[in-house]
Amino acid sequence: MVVTRVSPMSVAKISGVLYAILGLIFGALVSAFSIVGGAMAPDDVGGGAFGMIFGTAAIVILPVCYGGLGFVMTLLMAALFNLAAGWTGGVELDVK
Repeated sequence: MVVTRVSPMSVAKISGVLYAILGLIFGALVSAFSIVGGAMAPDDVGGGAFGMIFGTAAIVILPVCYGGLGFVMTLLMAALFNLAAGWTGGVELDVK
């Protein structure tokens, strides 16, 4: 079986969802570290509140950024794959 073309939109949708899930995981980690770090910061500087707000926003911002950029870059790479597969004959797969 030789793969000579993929649907860029189909591949990009799947990739965007997978990257958004990764962004959610990374956002949760950043949030946990920021909230803990913000709670340990001295109150007179105001850095503690910023760390807590940043940590909470990371849960929303990172999945959106990761998902969006993953979608766009995969769309571009799938289109380039189609171009390169046309030149080289595609990718050979052994399927049982």
